[in-house]
Amino acid sequence: MKKLLFAVFTAFVFFAVPVGAASARVFLSIATGSTGGTYYPLGGGIAEIISKNVPEFQVTSETGNASAANLNLIGTRQIEMAFAQNDIAYWASKGMPPFKERYENIRVVASLYPEHVHGITLKGSGVNDITDIRGKRVSVGAPGSGVLGDVSAILKIAELHYGDMSPDFLDFNNTTQRFKDGQLDVGFVVAGYPTSSIIDLAATNDIDLISFNDDFMTKLTEEYPYFIKDVIPAGTYRGIDSDIVTPAVMAMLVCEASLSDDVVYRFTKALWENIADLHKVHPKAGLITLVTALDGVSVPVHPGAARFYTERGMTVPTVK
Repeated sequence: MKKLLFAVFTAFVFFAVPVGAASARVFLSIATGSTGGTYYPLGGGIAEIISKNVPEFQVTSETGNASAANLNLIGTRQIEMAFAQNDIAYWASKGMPPFKERYENIRVVASLYPEHVHGITLKGSGVNDITDIRGKRVSVGAPGSGVLGDVSAILKIAELHYGDMSPDFLDFNNTTQRFKDGQLDVGFVVAGYPTSSIIDLAATNDIDLISFNDDFMTKLTEEYPYFIKDVIPAGTYRGIDSDIVTPAVMAMLVCEASLSDDVVYRFTKALWENIADLHKVHPKAGLITLVTALDGVSVPVHPGAARFYTERGMTVPTVK
């Protein structure tokens, strides 16, 4: 796409022109997700906010294939900004599967909202803790998915192996269908709550969710810094009558490292100073706050964004 080189060139022209001269425009594109997902409307909302409040910037959002595909675009310098989960950004930066090479040019603009690990089971299954899945029929996520990567990390901390259970490698919809067919004891889904497929399952089955104890969460977040400790509140799904403590990953807005500090600073500033406008775009946007803007950061923060957060008295994490 060659957009990045053009964007960098226009940014250079804009900041090089004398005061009073006609200003060149800065063009930025944001890779999002499918039109039916959360990334797409949020990307459109952010593009509109920045374009409106920084007139020299022309920001557009584009449909994408979510985290892994978006990070490939950033890594190969085909787009300037993208939405991605922080766990998958971490794997991309290290060249871990599903990535075949290290992408060291991924930078964080902001953490946005959590996407929670749902360890689904049925009431009466005998599964109350992660260690109880030994010997059970378990859906661990589709091959190459972020869910499978997250479950693998969780199992390592729990000192469990796939050979300790009967694993099935299923996506969200097939996981809930297998429950309905009586073919699963446990299924893992990683998504923001409430998740439609789980709502549908809870309407016809007495579901439960695995809650993780504090000791486990401490070990998990120390070993894998892209996880945060969070809660799925009681009442989120039918039959869930108490808060569920569970790991979560963060949806993030990331950018390509070579974008100028000034461009990213002005983008970040405009986003947070007008965040109330984004809250109107989608229910999930209400969880996007400055307080959590650096939660779960798994790759370095862009210096332009870091400048904004430092000005607000926030501590920018150092990520190597």
